[in-house]
Amino acid sequence: MTVIDLESEVLKLTPKDRARIAQKLLESLETLSKQEIESLWLDEAERRDRALDEDPSRAIPAAEVMREARARLS
Repeated sequence: MTVIDLESEVLKLTPKDRARIAQKLLESLETLSKQEIESLWLDEAERRDRALDEDPSRAIPAAEVMREARARLS
């Protein structure tokens, strides 16, 4: 079974059962090693880099990002 197949099957479950599975999955992430976490962050950074290479118009100027972050913290 592929991840796509599994995802399709899980989405057929009731909201209560999906929530239970989501909770277990989130809890499983809390036990990752430092190396596993670093690997996941590297994968995410590479994914974002590819996305920006494919569509540079998605980029948000740093000044705008900082302004929005400050506004959320206020």
